[in-house]
Amino acid sequence: MELRHIRYFLAVAEERHFTRAAQRLGIGQPPLSHQIKDLEAEVGTPLFHRIPQGAELTDAGRAFAERVRPIPAIVADAVSAARRAAAGETGSIRVGFTGSAAFNPRVPQAIRIYRRRFPDVELSLAEHNSIGLVEGLKNGSLDVAFLRPDAVDKRDLRLFHLADEPLIAALASARMPHGEPISLSQLAHDPFILTPRALGPTLFDATLEGCRRAGFEPVLGQSAPQVASVLALVAAELGAALVPESMREASFKGVTYHDLEGDSPMVALALATRADERSPTVAAFVAEARFPSEPDAA
Repeated sequence: MELRHIRYFLAVAEERHFTRAAQRLGIGQPPLSHQIKDLEAEVGTPLFHRIPQGAELTDAGRAFAERVRPIPAIVADAVSAARRAAAGETGSIRVGFTGSAAFNPRVPQAIRIYRRRFPDVELSLAEHNSIGLVEGLKNGSLDVAFLRPDAVDKRDLRLFHLADEPLIAALASARMPHGEPISLSQLAHDPFILTPRALGPTLFDATLEGCRRAGFEPVLGQSAPQVASVLALVAAELGAALVPESMREASFKGVTYHDLEGDSPMVALALATRADERSPTVAAFVAEARFPSEPDAA
């Protein structure tokens, strides 16, 4: 029994006439009658009384119609659901991000526009350092992650470059109350507050490299596990820090931000997925993050 048999049967049952049903279906009346006879043979009993005025359902036909009437709509709904899933319009996605990446406008923009376009996808967010995000991708607890790619294990990952950011200096307001540009060498005697390299290798390495290029070995001060706690320690006057330029958006009381004169150290922002990722939902998110489908008005 095929879906077309159900459709043909229901058309005759509703029209009570083979010729009118054939016209409605866009087929000839003889082929329709033949298909109904095949259906009756498969069911094992007549479903219609053929009468001069058309066709009437038998008792068996009425019982059959009651049970098969929802089937075309159920199949149409299933087809629609399958097509939406294949287009990445339904399902769920788990998105990770680093504390500093969250302040880059590309990250909230991507999430905002994606949710507007795919409101039926369940989206969950998790913050971690880049190494933790890579671990989450590889163990399957995350589907996609915004991270700093320079010093992480890239095996089994696919990376999509989004931006390069210069580093800027974050200083205690009491140390330098105005946000004018400074040279990195001016901080040669300041202790640098850093996330431990095991947790945040990108900013750690970029800070050391920038200081060495400026002609001095940095004094390593108190460590902090996240960029927010780095800024808290800067505000507490425990030292200076180099942070991505987008961190200016973090208006932290007691902290001023300063461009660096000359060639500033740079850090990259990338979107990462598993190399063997095949989910249409993830593919749609990656596409929106890389090439937004609509202007972002927010």
